Amino acid sequence: MKIKWALNKKRGNFRPTLRYVITLEDFEKSLAMDAVSVRSTIPRINDSSRTWCLPGCDERHPDWKPTGFHRLSVPYFKTGISEDFIRLPFRESGEYPEIEYSFSLLRERYETVVAETYRWGPIREERELGLTEETREKIAATLTARKML
Repeated sequence: MKIKWALNKKRGNFRPTLRYVITLEDFEKSLAMDAVSVRSTIPRINDSSRTWCLPGCDERHPDWKPTGFHRLSVPYFKTGISEDFIRLPFRESGEYPEIEYSFSLLRERYETVVAETYRWGPIREERELGLTEETREKIAATLTARKML
């Protein structure tokens, strides 16, 4: 699994956006795994459709605390890719360490499931059953007599 992300913010009171792409490798898709998701530490913001946040409002208010956090998910194995974006809270520092931490959580959980799933190896078995010796002995006399006639 590869996770790529980009954090972008315009100058001024604009909120940054996080765009990310998660791609499964072919061998991962071939495992037909159930989707894995984690609760990230990336906070949800009020009115995330609004691209800006003025000083003292919403996440820039001194008493602001996030009420929820985003979920990050591994793509469905049949598609193998997912793209999304998250509008992040405005921060004076411009630092968002929870992004890498959250993707690391997702990767760690996913790798655990991959290792578990990989233990269930392929099976190929071919067998054959024929007449038992007991049955052969019972019908042998009849078969021999028919061949003689």
